[in-house]
Amino acid sequence: MNEIDRNSSNEIGTVKISEEVVAIIAGIAAMDVPGVAGMSGGIAGGIAEMLGRKNLSKGVKVEVGDKEAAIDLYIIVEYGCRIPDVSWNIQERVKKAVGTMTGLNAIEVNIHIQGVNIDKDYKKESGEDVFRVR
Repeated sequence: MNEIDRNSSNEIGTVKISEEVVAIIAGIAAMDVPGVAGMSGGIAGGIAEMLGRKNLSKGVKVEVGDKEAAIDLYIIVEYGCRIPDVSWNIQERVKKAVGTMTGLNAIEVNIHIQGVNIDKDYKKESGEDVFRVR
């Protein structure tokens, strides 16, 4: 696990923040945004797997430097949400949460939309199989 050294201003010692911690902070912040159905573990064999709250860091990739971080989030959005708005809200919330909790500047927060969660009630109301190819 990669770690960064953060020198304490009071010369008592150093603080080490692992990339996994930054990933969890980013995942929690992203899940709190309205319109986010879940995190995706990525596409393995062409199938996106939706992860629950237990695996928040699995849908997040983080690269941490001395004072900066680049974050990639793999998201599944709710059907009917405006994707650009949801993405913007995720970027703002993640940047603020990581900066506040770790002191790192999130220079990049890249959002990768991996799928759309279609509510079962919507499928029943429409009377269609939304995955059927016509």
